[in-house]
Amino acid sequence: MESAWNTYRNFLDNAPPHQVTQDLRNLFVPDDLINELIRRHDIESTKFVSLKEPLSVGRENAVKWYAGPRSDDKNWPAYRSHLQKSLDNDAIKKINDASDKVVAMLDHPATAKFNSRGLVVGHVQSGKTSNFTAVIAKAADRGYRMFIVLSGVHNALRRQTQARLIRDIVNLNPPLWHQITKLEHDFMPLPNPAALLTAKDQHLLLVVKKNAVVLRKLKKWLRSAQAHLHNCPALLIDDEADQATIATQSINPLINGVINSLPRVCYVGYTATPFANLLADPVKDDSFYPRDFILSLPRSEDYQGPEKLFGRAALDGEDPATAPGGLDMIRNIPDDEVVELRPASRGDAASFEPAITPSLRRAVLWFWLATAARRVRSGKTDHSSMLIHAHSDTRVHDSYGPPLHRFRREVLADLAEPDSRFLAEMRDLWAAESERVRAVEMGEKPLVIDDVLDVVLDVVDATKIIMDHYRSTDRLDYESEPKPVIAVGGNTLSRGLTLEGLVVSVFVRSSDVYDTLLQMGRWFGYRPGYTDLPRIYMPAEMRRWFAHLATVEAEMRIEIDRLLEEHKTPMELAVRIRCHPKMRVTAPSKEKAAVRAAAAYGGALVESRYFPTVPAETAKSWLDENSKAVQALLSASVEHGRYVRVDDGKSLWREVPTEEIVAFVDTYRFHAMSTDAPGKLMSAYIRKRRDNGGLYSWNVAVVGNRPRDVGKTVNLPDGRKVGLVMRTRTAASRGDDIADIRTLTGPRDEGLDLALDPNESVNRTKLKRERSKQQPERGLVLLYPIDAKSTPAPVQQRTAEGVSKPARQQDRAPLAAPGEVVWGVALVFPDPSKGQDVLVEYDYVAADLSKVFPTATDEEPEDVSVFEQDLDSVEAEPAP
Repeated sequence: MESAWNTYRNFLDNAPPHQVTQDLRNLFVPDDLINELIRRHDIESTKFVSLKEPLSVGRENAVKWYAGPRSDDKNWPAYRSHLQKSLDNDAIKKINDASDKVVAMLDHPATAKFNSRGLVVGHVQSGKTSNFTAVIAKAADRGYRMFIVLSGVHNALRRQTQARLIRDIVNLNPPLWHQITKLEHDFMPLPNPAALLTAKDQHLLLVVKKNAVVLRKLKKWLRSAQAHLHNCPALLIDDEADQATIATQSINPLINGVINSLPRVCYVGYTATPFANLLADPVKDDSFYPRDFILSLPRSEDYQGPEKLFGRAALDGEDPATAPGGLDMIRNIPDDEVVELRPASRGDAASFEPAITPSLRRAVLWFWLATAARRVRSGKTDHSSMLIHAHSDTRVHDSYGPPLHRFRREVLADLAEPDSRFLAEMRDLWAAESERVRAVEMGEKPLVIDDVLDVVLDVVDATKIIMDHYRSTDRLDYESEPKPVIAVGGNTLSRGLTLEGLVVSVFVRSSDVYDTLLQMGRWFGYRPGYTDLPRIYMPAEMRRWFAHLATVEAEMRIEIDRLLEEHKTPMELAVRIRCHPKMRVTAPSKEKAAVRAAAAYGGALVESRYFPTVPAETAKSWLDENSKAVQALLSASVEHGRYVRVDDGKSLWREVPTEEIVAFVDTYRFHAMSTDAPGKLMSAYIRKRRDNGGLYSWNVAVVGNRPRDVGKTVNLPDGRKVGLVMRTRTAASRGDDIADIRTLTGPRDEGLDLALDPNESVNRTKLKRERSKQQPERGLVLLYPIDAKSTPAPVQQRTAEGVSKPARQQDRAPLAAPGEVVWGVALVFPDPSKGQDVLVEYDYVAADLSKVFPTATDEEPEDVSVFEQDLDSVEAEPAP
């Protein structure tokens, strides 16, 4: 049977399953054997498309053809062995599983004609290249022959990608591969394409920039070889698929021209920021909407991504207390320093001269300390990088050279003949940063500052300062001897390019576009052996934007999961993307086909999370107005509701008319950063649901402490007193003008008006279920009187000697709000008791699928000149 199975798989490499079945019958193979082979193939192929990870949605009637690698394959076994030199078995298994599922989504290479389009959603700096390298290896083993990799718009990324594919694919099986592009140069038309395209024992590799000059040559060359392309099934990998591919007047039609020149081709886009792709027009053939499949790659727990670094809001149905709060690695650049690090407008770029501000000084000093610490910890010298990203204009990049070189010389002098004040500054910086992010809590080895200082002089002396842009001749080079590098740049450093050993980032670039901003986050990724050392310096508002993007990204992946649960294809149900009051999802030209999506609040818990604290006068006015709104609701609850005694420190009024809740929601101000809590939207939802016969009344509760347990209290309209509660801000928002408390409600608060067993543990799912039983059409408003001067509670920490001593909460900081009381609010919406939930137009956008089934700030603009001209080329064309 095993011999028959191997023969059957050999046949499958040359023909689709239905044709193989017919060929076997023509050869008079017994039906029972054919049926057994079909059954085994169905089991094997289903295994790959049904893998839980990566999440995926695909074509409803896709042919299941891929049954996995074989023992006699050449490319994947070689690449897997290569990976074993640097990765553990778990990491390799993830690459293996994820690439298997991508290949299973492709068309069978022997299909007579195909043109499919898919999208693989990865994470910034999180192994997308490893995945598509494995996909190339496995697809080559199964019969794909031509591999075109579109690798960004700059030579640095194209060269880096070509080098990796040479190392990981070509050099492992040289006789099997022909490189049409080289490390030294992009695509050059080769004479006599017939000889290459008809040699069935060779695979063709092209790594091509998304550049109009290059793509025109490639399209023309393919058109000249039309007679031979039918026997050359092609896989086109579009790395950074949202850049240049979508909605550009030159690149978009040229990529389509390349694809349309190939009679058998699968296009697979790879990106960590798929907003433009998911909002493309699904009807137009040239839109690159992922009409055939979408996959979302997993990431390991070691990955330092947006939500791990910046934290995020709770997602729908998630307990707010479990939402990631972010690591305390973000350092604030005050607004008065930003003007010294970035020109106020593009017109000022030519004359701009940056200063070594206090924040930039600390950033550079920490880079040298952290790089020295890595050497002490590992015992070797590795690549170590610092990124300064202030502007897209190359003149701004160059302006950083003189002050940085001058500062380096000053530090070398202070270290060569030790200056006591400077050494004290370095010790203080090390102590402060080591306390805020403790090595042992990150699983790393703690270090002694004296050991670090012993190495710092060598680190500073070896540091190279590079202005990396398309006009500079001195570019980042990680192929030579490892050394510390301070890289100043913009567009060339913000897409795909990996900054090896990135430790410190200084980011003041102006951008308000989701995909642009996320791609600039070169600090995302894996930091083996130094997870405690990275630091990011940026303005406070920029940090909050990244926290919002972390929520957007997490929610987008849940949306893909939603398609799976509802058994929908990308052409039946669009992925929704949450909007932001001050940011754009992608460039306007890329979302012309987007429509506002509808959503509902049924079953949701919405709570205030952000509170202004400075400037004090403005913040106090805001908080005072909210206090008036709360007092008005409490007065209405006393007058119209029915008081029910609960615990001391808590008050509850039942059956408060919905009109009073709507009035409150219309007047209480949720901060704009609370993107899930726009008051007008919530009141519109409440009205609409009431008009449909639901949400006819609400319960209103004050959640405080027992007055005798705390020193501070607040008076309620009925004469009762409740003690204030403590809600501190996250450490990441320390010093911001907006305090982020992250979590307002306690684990049982959502069930305050329900009959619950006090000894039984609960979670959000259980509380929602109980509300549907007990209060099916009655919502709950929770009001929290927060002590404006809330400070973190001490926690007990054990010393090395086993002694317990008080210590502070590392992830929390004082609230530091003006006044005495800050009123926090949470609204609990019950699921509808009957029928579907009502929908209101919500702050999401999605692709417009209506035509698929006709019966059913001073942002710097993207520099598109690089698409048209090869001005940044440092690759010499070979001599004829």
